[in-house]
Amino acid sequence: MEKNYEAYLVKTVEALGGKAFKFNSLSNRGVSDRIVCLPDGSTWFIEMKTETGRLSALQKVFARDMAALNQKYACLNSKEAVDRWACELTTTK
Repeated sequence: MEKNYEAYLVKTVEALGGKAFKFNSLSNRGVSDRIVCLPDGSTWFIEMKTETGRLSALQKVFARDMAALNQKYACLNSKEAVDRWACELTTTK
């Protein structure tokens, strides 16, 4: 379930020394589920999905907007995806 993956993301981010804020924008539908702030100063917009979940049209627009603004964005759909994302963070430093 998505909420289980989201809880796993929060624990993973906390283990990295960061914070994963739940975000709900009432005026901007499609915004990512979590805003993750890490100790290195980076901020990530994270969309959580189930393994079979797909981005809505508005979520795709948000992802493209973040890319155009050179922001860090990821869509994660499993505990393994969270682990890969976290591993990439620690190996690219």
